[in-house]
Amino acid sequence: MRTMRPRVTLQLPSRSLIQRSPEQLAGLSVLLIGYGFVAKALRPVLERLGARVSWTSRSGVGIPFGSEAMQRAFASADAVVVSVPPSRDGSEPTLTALSGVQTRARWIGYLSATSIYGDRQGGWAFEGEAPSPSLPRGIRRADAEVAWLERFETTHIFRLAGIYGSGRAPFDKLRDGTARVVTGVPGHIVNRIHVNDIVSALIASMASPCPQDIYNIADGNPADPGVVLDFAAELAGLPKPPRVDLGDSSISAMARSFYVETKRIDISRAQKRLGWTPEYGDYRSGLRAIYGKA
Repeated sequence: MRTMRPRVTLQLPSRSLIQRSPEQLAGLSVLLIGYGFVAKALRPVLERLGARVSWTSRSGVGIPFGSEAMQRAFASADAVVVSVPPSRDGSEPTLTALSGVQTRARWIGYLSATSIYGDRQGGWAFEGEAPSPSLPRGIRRADAEVAWLERFETTHIFRLAGIYGSGRAPFDKLRDGTARVVTGVPGHIVNRIHVNDIVSALIASMASPCPQDIYNIADGNPADPGVVLDFAAELAGLPKPPRVDLGDSSISAMARSFYVETKRIDISRAQKRLGWTPEYGDYRSGLRAIYGKA
C-alpha cells in the first residue's frame, strides 16, 4: 500500500471566534511570551483577527526574552499569553524577568498543564478541586499558577492536556520505526488536545475576559495511547508499532513517569463559560485532519 505523507501546513480553527467576534480583538496589542508550538499556531489567527502581535524568543527572532524590550512590551500590551514553563529548580523565569514591572493588560493567559491534578486512578479531574500533584513537573506547574494569580489579577489559567497537531503527531515516529506501545499498565489513558482547539479557547477567553478563572483544555475523550498509535498506523497504512513492557530497560525514567498517573480531564467549565467546543472531539478526528483525510 502506498504511504501518504501527512500535511504539515497550519490549519486555522474553523469554529473559533474568527467569524463571530473579530471586533473584540481588532487593534489589540498582544504579547506572546514564549514562541513555541502553541504560540506559533496562535499568532496567525490573532493577526487575521486584526490584533498586533509581538513575541519573545531566545533564538534571536522576536523580542529577546528577559530584555528591557520585553518588559516594555509587557507593560504596554492589551493581552499577554505566557507559555514559558517553570524552571527545573522551581523558579518562574517569566515572573523573574518581569520583577517590578506593571502592565495595563486586561487579559493574561498562563498556559499550565493537567499534571497539577496528580493521579486520579482513572477518575475525572475538575477545576474546582485542589491540585494534588505528585511528580516534580506537576508541583512546579501548580506553584507557577499560584504565583501568576497572586502577581497579576487579570491572570487566566489554562490547564492543557497533551498537545498534538500538524507537525506534532505520531506519523513520523511510525514511519521511522521509533514509535512503540508501552504495555504492563492496564487501564492507563491519556488526555489530548489539538493545538487548534487551544487557539480557539484562548481567543474565546481573550474576547471575553473573566480574571482569575481556571480552565481545563482537553478534547474530553481520553484514550489508551496504544489504541491511538494503532489508529494512526492504520490511517497511514503502516504496521502497528511494537509492544514494549513498562519494565523494559529501554524505557527511560522520564518516559516511565508518564505512566505513574492517569486521569480524565473534565472540560465542562470551558464549554459553559467560554462557549467553546473542541473542533476535534477525539483523537480520530484530529489525526484524520492532520493526515489530510478529514
